[in-house]
Amino acid sequence: MTVDVLIEDDRWTALERLAAVAVPAALAETVDGGLAWEVAVLGCDDARIATLNADFRGKPRPTNVLSWPSAERAPEVPGELPPPPDTHDPELGDIAIAFETCAREASEQGKTFDAHVIHLLVHATLHLLGYDHETEADALRMESLEVKILKELGLPDPYADA
Repeated sequence: MTVDVLIEDDRWTALERLAAVAVPAALAETVDGGLAWEVAVLGCDDARIATLNADFRGKPRPTNVLSWPSAERAPEVPGELPPPPDTHDPELGDIAIAFETCAREASEQGKTFDAHVIHLLVHATLHLLGYDHETEADALRMESLEVKILKELGLPDPYADA
């Protein structure tokens, strides 16, 4: 498994370490984590992610994390498991994460920065695998998986006080 991290904002001093925890944990829980999957993570600032959010989602404002799956992997029926990715095409997709928004959210929610970033990277990795939260059934499946992965990493349920 390869997690390529590109740092555009120097404040992301811990991003490589956090991505090396979060991405493999999400993959190990959902697909064969030992295969040669590839994920790229961009550590950027709010200005950069606002541009990406505008370009790709038509929402010209900062957000915490964005993901771009390399292929459509969503299940055909809401609430069902997404189909596994093609093992002959190990590239799963790209993730961008914004420092200021993550820091602000962690502070507002009374969470450590590291725990919040790990949660967001797990969340984004699950998006790369076809999980989403567009329907209640999909949201329940995705959130319960996130909680399970984070618990295995010794982190609290991010939705407990949400």
